[in-house]
Amino acid sequence: MSLHVESSGSGAPLLLIHGWGMHGGMWRAVTAPLAQHFRVLALDLPGHGYSKRVVPLTLDAIVDELAAQFNEPLAICGWSLGGQIALRWAARYPQKIKRLALIACSPCFVARQDWPCAMSADVLTEFAAALQQDGALTLRRFLALQTRGSEREREVLAALRAMLFSHGTPDLQALQEGLELLRDVDLRSTLAEIKPSVLVVAGAQDTLVPLAASQYMVKQIPDAQLEVINGAAHVPFLSHPDEFAERLIRFYDGNCA
Repeated sequence: MSLHVESSGSGAPLLLIHGWGMHGGMWRAVTAPLAQHFRVLALDLPGHGYSKRVVPLTLDAIVDELAAQFNEPLAICGWSLGGQIALRWAARYPQKIKRLALIACSPCFVARQDWPCAMSADVLTEFAAALQQDGALTLRRFLALQTRGSEREREVLAALRAMLFSHGTPDLQALQEGLELLRDVDLRSTLAEIKPSVLVVAGAQDTLVPLAASQYMVKQIPDAQLEVINGAAHVPFLSHPDEFAERLIRFYDGNCA
């Protein structure tokens, strides 16, 4: 399997991993400032955008494919589900990752008896059922959840909707498998094993990933720091692109070279 990747800039590689239902094009608001410092690689995950789904999408299958395609050590920035992929990559292939940024990410997206800072499992169950009836409508509804609470909610939602299908329509089976990952994956027990330096970026108004989940990760990961963007919800790189890029550049600060 060969994943679609768009490259810009030069220097040390910085890989951007998007979340469920989207594609690498969603990073365009921050690609230019990041590309002044790094060789920015924005990929489409399997079954998303221009990348084909070839095998069932388990977390380890995705990570193994990424590790095979990107065989040089690099910095990674993962958003939402992309953050979980990055976390698993760091645990599975620690020598491949220099620094890691986790954006609006949770080690466990669904609430459990011992994990209240997460979304209800019923929400994902509802989306999985709706996906089979009308995939496009379900994706648009999920975008609305991502922007809820943002101080630029209408503007960010319009931007997300405009780019949703700009890399084509995602594979329905890949979307279903992605929801299953969000439902089932629990990486809390692996956080203490993460070796690279980690930046956790949270939107203060994020309703999908509560701030408490980000705070928990920072306490559990040996070398981690938290940046909170006020006024942002689940997509801070769209609502606050300048502030987001500045914080990422400051974190990497040439140390991924």
